[in-house]
Amino acid sequence: MSRRYLFTSESVTEGHPDKICDQISDTIVDTLLSLDPESRVAAEVVVNTGLVLITGEISSKAQVNFVKLARQKIAEIGYIDPTNNGFSADSCSVMVALDEQSPDIAQGVDQAHEARDRDSDEALDAVGAGDQGIMFGFACDETPVLMPLPICLAHRISQQLSMARKRGELPYLGPDGKTQVTVLYEDGQPVGIDTILVSTQHAPSIDGVTDDAAVQMRIRKDLWGSVVLPSFDGLNVQPDSDTRFLVNPTGKFVIGGPQGDSGLTGRKIIVDTYGGYSRHGGGAFSGKDPTKVDRSAAYACRYVAKNIVAAGLAQKCEVQLSYAIGVARPVSIFVETFGTGQISDEKLLELVRQHFELRPAGIIQTFNLQKLPAERNGRFYQEIAAYGHFGRSDVSLPWEQTDKAETLKRAAAESFASVKR
Repeated sequence: MSRRYLFTSESVTEGHPDKICDQISDTIVDTLLSLDPESRVAAEVVVNTGLVLITGEISSKAQVNFVKLARQKIAEIGYIDPTNNGFSADSCSVMVALDEQSPDIAQGVDQAHEARDRDSDEALDAVGAGDQGIMFGFACDETPVLMPLPICLAHRISQQLSMARKRGELPYLGPDGKTQVTVLYEDGQPVGIDTILVSTQHAPSIDGVTDDAAVQMRIRKDLWGSVVLPSFDGLNVQPDSDTRFLVNPTGKFVIGGPQGDSGLTGRKIIVDTYGGYSRHGGGAFSGKDPTKVDRSAAYACRYVAKNIVAAGLAQKCEVQLSYAIGVARPVSIFVETFGTGQISDEKLLELVRQHFELRPAGIIQTFNLQKLPAERNGRFYQEIAAYGHFGRSDVSLPWEQTDKAETLKRAAAESFASVKR
């Protein structure tokens, strides 16, 4: 008997209060690493009506004007009109309350447990994990970017929403917005779009029309043609006459951004990853330099899982890593293919151990996470602080490469051949 079920994921635009915070935090990371690649950064931001608070722990040789960075990023997002948005780059108050990284943490990162206790001469054993924790990575063959369809669509719609505003195509839109997509599955495969939800900040009137019902009707029509339909380009599953389309279900969304709700760095971790489709270790990414395995090891997990799926060794793959603070080598590695693997999960785990470098220094080196390339002009982490850290086709990300796929495919074939002999 076939099994039919619904699964939902959400996304938010760059003007959402939490995402404002993530982007400011990662702008700080970008700036400090550009000036001093050895910077240790744990920057968290809070926003509310008229207020930005930058806090956390930073150790760096770089001298940075954090107030200026915050104002520039807020303006870039689109908050430049305090009359209409209740929050703007020029009028908000920016407070800075930063400390240095704890020396107790720093000593474990600077000299890992392996280097201290085993006299290891391996350079990659010299850097310990910046904290303990568990990290997950996931990939599946539902979309061309090997991401689950619900979160892929939710991000696409959010991006289209912001692009329509920034291009002036729908000039009445505000920076704040949320999207949600519910996908119908049958036997584990997406077969239809059940519901699309878009909540978007907007002006109180459009072209002189002030009636709330008429304004919402206009927004609904515009969003369907300019935002929703373009988001399905290149995908096999499309909305149809049975798809429910909800727009601003409260009736209007004029007051938004930090005026409507406070924001905090790291509060959209499910939006940042797989939309709830896969497990999450709990650690946020934004505001952290790559010695923090919450960030770098989660990227490595995605890299491993994506290459396994790209190699055709599984239709779905989830990878978990765990670390101890101050220890270079992972405490554990776990691979799960949910019954879709072409070889056993145990054999895949062997291949992962053989072909992937998962010590923090190795991950940083593999992905070049500290020395930002000159062509990025000091912009890297801030570019992925909204619309997801995975499955991005608009930004070149090293952990999205599938350069290990052929190697894994050959190694799996050789292993299978040896077993048959």
